[in-house]
Amino acid sequence: MRKIREILRLGWGLSRGVREIARSVGISHSTVSDVLARAEAAGIVWPLPDDFDDAQLQHRVYPVIRTGTDKPEPDWSYVHRELSRKGVTRELLWIEYRACHPDGYVYSRFCQLYRKWLAKVDVVLRQHHRAGEKMFVDFAGQTVPIVDPVTGEIFHAPVFVATLGASSYTYAEVLRSQELQFWAGAHSRAFEFFGGVTEVVVSDHLKSGVSRSCRYDPDLNPTYQELATHYGTVIIPARPKKPRDKAKVEAAVSVVSTHVLAPLRDRRFFSLQEANQAVAAGVKALNERKFQNLDASRRSLYEQLDRPALKPLPPERYVLAHWKKARVNIDYHIQVESNYYSVPYQLAKEEVDVRFTDAVVEVLFRGKRVAGHVRSFGRGVYVTHDGHRPAAHRKHLEWTPSRLIRWASETGPAAARVVSHIITSKPHPEQGYRACLGIISLGKKYGPERLEAASTRALACNAVSYRSLKSILSLGLDRVALEEPQEVVLVPQHANVRGATYYARKGAGP
Repeated sequence: MRKIREILRLGWGLSRGVREIARSVGISHSTVSDVLARAEAAGIVWPLPDDFDDAQLQHRVYPVIRTGTDKPEPDWSYVHRELSRKGVTRELLWIEYRACHPDGYVYSRFCQLYRKWLAKVDVVLRQHHRAGEKMFVDFAGQTVPIVDPVTGEIFHAPVFVATLGASSYTYAEVLRSQELQFWAGAHSRAFEFFGGVTEVVVSDHLKSGVSRSCRYDPDLNPTYQELATHYGTVIIPARPKKPRDKAKVEAAVSVVSTHVLAPLRDRRFFSLQEANQAVAAGVKALNERKFQNLDASRRSLYEQLDRPALKPLPPERYVLAHWKKARVNIDYHIQVESNYYSVPYQLAKEEVDVRFTDAVVEVLFRGKRVAGHVRSFGRGVYVTHDGHRPAAHRKHLEWTPSRLIRWASETGPAAARVVSHIITSKPHPEQGYRACLGIISLGKKYGPERLEAASTRALACNAVSYRSLKSILSLGLDRVALEEPQEVVLVPQHANVRGATYYARKGAGP
């Protein structure tokens, strides 16, 4: 008010210019012009009367423009709920409001009053979340003691909490531990509880879900990422030490701890099933309870906002899979648990990704599936596909003793006897496979007739081996007729001929 009086004194009392007054008072020249115009319009004259105080001066220069209390007040709860829907804006809601109340508030006043109403609402509902967009998940800080009915030991079971962004509809479950398999299973059951899947899942930087924590580019656990792919959602971990990124679930954890877990503090549970029944009853009551400053409950908001916007569940629940990296051994097998599974032999010494469930073992190389096996639960079992072996290995394994002998029989009886003799003369039949395969190659090179003739000569000479047959064929001895055995001439009995008994005596001399 002192500046207004000074403007009037300089302008009307001393007849100074607008810009000069502005420099003297320290305000813009446009403001000086506005004050002089307002004072003249209000009928103010200089000098001011002695009883003309600052309140009267302010009222005359800047009269209060009343908006009127008879203007229809919008339903701010309805406005807040509608803003959670996809594509709905404040301007659209204001246009609908003015369509029903042409004499209602202007748009700027409409937004101002909404912000004023929103400031009085609980922090849980002050955040803007689009319907069906986000599910926030975390573990509650409070655990539930479970007593082992046999040993009496107590273990503290963690509590998984999930909540939807737009409605704050909440799910809670008592788990055996925070390990990956229980963490992933809780997500599946949460989606089924909500009856659909959100576009985004916001989680904390738990080791169960994030393998490498990073503020800007965290690495998800492969199993957690696969779960997201199965349900068609996206995992966005909150930034480390930034609880505001998941304030919705932080508030849900607080509410669950107060309204669900705290009333159960004096109860003794002897199984997870018993504890979950009690928690489910508490969560149901929580979702039915109305908010303090909003004429709605979590369930009613869920039915109105989130449920219609959720994506449908996949036909089957996610099957938990474990992932690991493995180095392919030179025998083109990898180890999973206590057993060994084959991969294409070309991948020997390469690093591959292994995905295994209770039913199957899958091997991926550079993102491409290269092998799949039914999982074995023995110890030291080799599970091998023939197609993974080199061609030479497959051919070697195709031969059996009976097949080798059958092939030799087609060449001739002598060849069959040679092969049979080689196989039966070894401590283990497989030790004779290589020699038999060598004889087969001789038959391809020299022909079956020559091999049969060579086999006959080898049997006659008692030289049954691959080397003997090869030597006979290379020297062409198979084409030479066998000599008839000569008749043995017996030496007649004579007194001067010493017999065997003579040489058998010890110390016999000449």
